[in-house]
Amino acid sequence: MARNNKRNQSGAVKLVPALKAFLLCLLLGGSAVGYVLQKNKIHELGRQIEVREKRLERLKWENKVRANQLAELQMPQRLLERARDQRLGLVPPLPGQMVWLVEPPLVDRTNTTPQLLVLGK
Repeated sequence: MARNNKRNQSGAVKLVPALKAFLLCLLLGGSAVGYVLQKNKIHELGRQIEVREKRLERLKWENKVRANQLAELQMPQRLLERARDQRLGLVPPLPGQMVWLVEPPLVDRTNTTPQLLVLGK
């Protein structure tokens, strides 16, 4: 007599292929969602970098403009004009009003290590 195989299989054996398919779909779907989220994050960070680079360039330009303004305001001729315009009564000092300070020569140094030379840009 032939036995019926379907009757002898338990319910757990029938569930295994469905569970495998579900896990495979979950893995693929989760990977796809993670990929999209990462791409969106990369795009957002790129946009933030672009905005901040533009702001940095604007601040550099403003800094240069203000440095030029400061240099112009510190020019001796410009300072004399402002003093004249404000009628402060400022005049150059007479030779008798100047005090010249002589810097004393260096005495033996306590630090005997050679001095370092730092080069700037």
